[in-house]
Amino acid sequence: MRPLEQFLAYGKTIKFSHTIFALPFALSAVVLAHRHYPISPTHLFWILIAMVGARSSAMGFNRIADARFDAKNPRTSKREIPLGRLSLFSAKMFVILFSLIFIFAAAMLGKICLYLSFPVLALMFSYSYTKRFTWLSHFYLGFVISLAPTGAWIALTNTFSLPITLLSLTLLTYIAGFDILYGCQDTGFDTKEGLFSIPARFGIHKALLISSITHVFSFLFLFLIFIAFDMKIIYLITIIVIALLLIIEHKLVKPRDLSHVNIAFFHINSAISIILFVGILADELVRQWI
Repeated sequence: MRPLEQFLAYGKTIKFSHTIFALPFALSAVVLAHRHYPISPTHLFWILIAMVGARSSAMGFNRIADARFDAKNPRTSKREIPLGRLSLFSAKMFVILFSLIFIFAAAMLGKICLYLSFPVLALMFSYSYTKRFTWLSHFYLGFVISLAPTGAWIALTNTFSLPITLLSLTLLTYIAGFDILYGCQDTGFDTKEGLFSIPARFGIHKALLISSITHVFSFLFLFLIFIAFDMKIIYLITIIVIALLLIIEHKLVKPRDLSHVNIAFFHINSAISIILFVGILADELVRQWI
């Protein structure tokens, strides 16, 4: 395989584009931390590298762990590993490389981040096996990804702050909610293979209801951020827009019509993440000017 084709195969396998779901939350934590702590371009650079390293290694590991299931599932059978475009050995080397990049970036952010990088990697990798034994796997995924904003805060401040966990809880429920929606596509396959998910355990109708309730909690945590960080009107408008987008997302996906899941998953959720970051950044800029 040519170098460019190999690179594209890696990109398709770990889906670099999906970093956009969590990265704006980490950057939002950076903006909020900047109120009281100086932030240099070097800090920001290593946070970005750490995010890419963590996301890439975790997704690569997930593709390796799920390779035999992906090969059986019609929806995932055309992924790079099942098709043979990317060997398991190459995928393992990729995971090792990006794990080392994550650890190195964490080390550049300080000793605390270096020490925390190892349990964080363990948590990220362990997610890949949760569907083997619990339908709470969606929430475990949300928890693992929700470490990003708190991790960014710790990297910048060397302290733990209870208010920033509200941003992590927002990300946890936001990720879990749309992962439940996404999992509805594999209800039949998961049931047949003995895999655990909320759609497989409770059915698609109840799964959509659980997803909706989970996203209600996302909005609740967003509103608590408004109070905890003394945000202003721009942020308030931002979370109202996000609430409307979440409503649209759930209107698009129906128990008997899952054809719009990808629109809800990729487009709307990407927009929500970016809108939140832009809203927090704009709110902070206006605060400084006033």
